[in-house]
Amino acid sequence: MSSQVRGGTRWKRFAVVMVPSVIATAAVGVGLAQGALAASFSVSGQEFKVSADELVGHDFVQYGSVATGKDLKGKDQAAPVAVSGFHDATITNMCQSVVTPDLPFGLGSITLQLKAGTGKDKVYAEGLYLDVSQLDADAEFKNIDIGVAAGSLKRNDKGTGIQPGTQANPYGFSQRAEEAKLTGVKQQAWATTAGTFKLPDLKLRLLKGVKECY
Repeated sequence: MSSQVRGGTRWKRFAVVMVPSVIATAAVGVGLAQGALAASFSVSGQEFKVSADELVGHDFVQYGSVATGKDLKGKDQAAPVAVSGFHDATITNMCQSVVTPDLPFGLGSITLQLKAGTGKDKVYAEGLYLDVSQLDADAEFKNIDIGVAAGSLKRNDKGTGIQPGTQANPYGFSQRAEEAKLTGVKQQAWATTAGTFKLPDLKLRLLKGVKECY
């Protein structure tokens, strides 16, 4: 993402990702797939936090990868991630936040905070993939297979496999389950992609100071 220029001031530190993210599933013994790429785009130099009361996803898969991009100073960076994929998922009471530090004109730190699915309708996603570095939650899986070769993740035409447009070691560690249910979710992530993302009751705010979701 290129820097914005306003009044001759470079706002590079405020180049935050405005697309909301959601939750990943538990990383049960996840190993990195050698030579894998986390996504078909360069990730930003900022991780973001996400919390939710509950996530329920179907046709879950998870494998190791690496997120690559530039840090806030423009230097190359790479981070190990657990990539979690779902055919579809619903999320209750979702909150996402990212803090941009040291803004000019005495603004200091500013927090971008996004909330959705706080009413009767839940957040809904299809073709969902999440690149996660940290997760805390209570997890329940239905018909889980742990230690599957990543190259054999896709069970059928409707099953979830390795993220399209990316690479992973076909012999590397992965896991899959028919359903994953997480409650009390607290996640730190680098990226999220989805084919469909519905956000009812969407509220986006810029808040002065550090006011993260958790």
